[in-house]
Amino acid sequence: MVARPPLRLVIEPMLLGDLPEVQSIESASFTSPWPPHAYRSELEGNRMAHYLVARIHEEVAAYGGMWLMVDEAHITTFAVHPAWRRQRIVERLLLAFLDLAVERGAREATLEVRLSNLAARRLYEKYGFRPVGLRPRYYSDDNEDALIMTTEALDEPRMRERIERLRVELDAAPAPQRPTGDGDRA
Repeated sequence: MVARPPLRLVIEPMLLGDLPEVQSIESASFTSPWPPHAYRSELEGNRMAHYLVARIHEEVAAYGGMWLMVDEAHITTFAVHPAWRRQRIVERLLLAFLDLAVERGAREATLEVRLSNLAARRLYEKYGFRPVGLRPRYYSDDNEDALIMTTEALDEPRMRERIERLRVELDAAPAPQRPTGDGDRA
């Protein structure tokens, strides 16, 4: 058996060429996916929008989006390809968005999450998001309410310490592993 080199995850800006893979992940992740033209419109015409992909070799394993509005970073979406889930990829994307928010002068970050999505809510709480409100019937597919979650000030010492502690923990975590049963992935 020949040992394979460890997989390398790179987070970088989403490009138009990534859209077929993004749309595939979108369709596998959401009951009401954004239409194919939505991400193209975001990339080409929304100056507030920042979209990132988590790439393993040449494959898009996950993506996310954020709008920077004045001093608020609003995280709009996250999705991970089903084969790459539970490998802390979304945490790495979330850290990249928080770093980008700080670089661009955002005071806080906010997002909406389904009330029923306890795993995501716990992840966001781990990264300093706390519930601040409710958007009734926010999700169009089933009219589920969304919980609004916001961080404390991103430049507060307690928040900076939390982010750095979690970054060190993530850096020490194992690299993503090639999904089993899919030997011809790049």
